[in-house]
Amino acid sequence: MDNPALLLLIGAAVLAVTAVILWPEKGIWARWQQARQMTDRARREDALKHIYKCEQKGHRASVESIAGTLHISTNDVVGLLSDMQASHLLHLRGDNITLTADGMESALHIIRAHRLWERYLAEQTGFSEAEWHSQAERREHQLTPEAADELAARLGHPTHDPHGDPIPSAEGTYVYHHGQPLNELPADQPARIVHLEDEPEAVYAQLVAEGLHPGQTVRLIESNSTRIRFWANGDEHLLAPIVARNISVAPLPVVGGEETAVPEKDHSTRLSDLPLGQTAEVIRISPNCRGAERRRFMDLGILPGTAITAEMRSPSGEPTAYRIRDAIIALRPNQANYIYVKQTA
Repeated sequence: MDNPALLLLIGAAVLAVTAVILWPEKGIWARWQQARQMTDRARREDALKHIYKCEQKGHRASVESIAGTLHISTNDVVGLLSDMQASHLLHLRGDNITLTADGMESALHIIRAHRLWERYLAEQTGFSEAEWHSQAERREHQLTPEAADELAARLGHPTHDPHGDPIPSAEGTYVYHHGQPLNELPADQPARIVHLEDEPEAVYAQLVAEGLHPGQTVRLIESNSTRIRFWANGDEHLLAPIVARNISVAPLPVVGGEETAVPEKDHSTRLSDLPLGQTAEVIRISPNCRGAERRRFMDLGILPGTAITAEMRSPSGEPTAYRIRDAIIALRPNQANYIYVKQTA
C-alpha cells in the first residue's frame, strides 16, 4: 500500500462515495431525511384530518381509529399524538383527543387541498373517477396554503368537490349541501343528489358503476330493510340499504303548487350497446364524463343530435370503430358507456 497513485485513487473513491451519501439536498442521506420528513408530515396531516372528521360527525377519535386510518401500530400512534400535542396541534386528556385552534386550521387546509385536487383531477385531467380519491390522497400533502389559493382561483373558486363534499374556503368556511340519506326520502318525493360518499372504496365503486353523480334528479320508488328502488338518470336502480345510505339527496322545491317532475326513462341506450351496422342519434354525454375525455368527445363532434354508426369491432372485442361525421373513430367500451344514444336505423 505504498503506491501513492493507488492511495490517491482510494482516497478519491472514498471522497466520491462520501459526497454521494452526504451531499447537501441531493445526497442519499439528505433525500432519505426529506422522504422521512414527508412521511411524518403526511401521517400528522392524515391524523388531523381523521380527528376533524370524527368531531364533525359527533364521534370521538381514538388511538385505535387513528391507527386503522393511517395503517400504523397503536404504539406509533401514541408517539405521533405526543409529538402533535407538543406542537400545539391537539389536546390529550385521558382518552379524549381534541384539536387546538392551530390543529383545526391545519386540518381544514389538508381537507381543502384534498378536495381541490379531486376537483382539478375531475375537470382538468384524464384520470378516471375511481382514481380521484387515491390520487388526491397522495398529492394533498404537497399543496401549500398559497398553492391551494392559486388552484382554487384557477378552478373558479368551487364550493364542492366532484362527490359533493364542501370545499373549505381559505378562511375555513363551508357551503353545506344539507342532504339526507336516500333511504330517508319519502316515496315519490323528487329530490336531487347532492353528495356521494367516496369511502369505503368498494361501495363508491358500486355507485359509480350505477352511473350516479351529484346533480341528478331522483325519485324513490320503494324502501325497505332489504332494498332501495329508485329512478335516476332515466333508469331504475336497485341498491342494498347500506349502499344507498352513501347517497345524500335534497328534496326539490315545490313550484307553483306542484312538485318538480322527475324525468322518466328516455329510451336512450349506451353507445356501447349499439349493434354493429346500426345508426343512432346522440342524446347526451354523461355528466360523469369530465375533463380531457369530455373535451375530446366534443372535439370529435360527439354532440346531441349527431348521427353515429357502429361500423366494426376488433377481434379482441374492443375497441369498436364508429363512423361520426364521415370519420372513423375507435372507442373502448368504457368510453362508449359515457355516450347515450337513441337508435334511428
